[in-house]
Amino acid sequence: MRASSDSVSEGKGLSRDVIVQTAIAVVDRAGPDGLTMRALAREFDVVPMALYRYVLGREDLLEAVVDTLLEDIHHELASDVASISWQGYLQTLAHLMRRIATDHAKAFPLIATRHPAAPWLRPPLRSLDLVEGFLTNLKKHGFTDEQTVTTYRSFSSFLLGHLLLEAATRGAKTSPVEVPLDEGDAQVPHQHGEVDLRQKPETARLRQILSEDHSDEEFETALETLLDRLELQLSQ
Repeated sequence: MRASSDSVSEGKGLSRDVIVQTAIAVVDRAGPDGLTMRALAREFDVVPMALYRYVLGREDLLEAVVDTLLEDIHHELASDVASISWQGYLQTLAHLMRRIATDHAKAFPLIATRHPAAPWLRPPLRSLDLVEGFLTNLKKHGFTDEQTVTTYRSFSSFLLGHLLLEAATRGAKTSPVEVPLDEGDAQVPHQHGEVDLRQKPETARLRQILSEDHSDEEFETALETLLDRLELQLSQ
């Protein structure tokens, strides 16, 4: 719903959280390409410059949309993780990620295509909070380091393939979003891996393994698994 011009015509009632939540609504309605500073300002009946007190520009908004959607998942998982098995954890995480792809189909490709928190992380589990929780939970259930990282890679690939396709069937564009050069700079994730991991001990400890490239092996393993499953189904 568009905000009242009486309350925000001079910037009253604006905050970063309110702006980001409204940006999510705009993306849900018009897709990422429909999210511009001018379009967002119209939602509040203010001039675009009124928004720059709270956001750096469109690039910053796109990052904030992704961060907010993933933060919601992180908080929901944190409340349940102590009482569920590792299978239950992965099932819960998968369904929460799928909820984004269904409830925010036009926003999901942002999670899939924008820069992860570090180049050695994979979408859609692209935030340090989610990855740290993932690694810590599997370690608690007895996974070795190699098993943990292999599971992270396989699980991420599974989610990305299924959910990006599902979002596309719901009208999402899967091509990267064009970002106008005149709409501000974002506090985008570091592209050279220089991130602060002092509060993420498991991610820091496994960083070297996470950085290794096993894409050829992973592709062949996933293909063989699919063929084995199909062969089993056809033999029944």
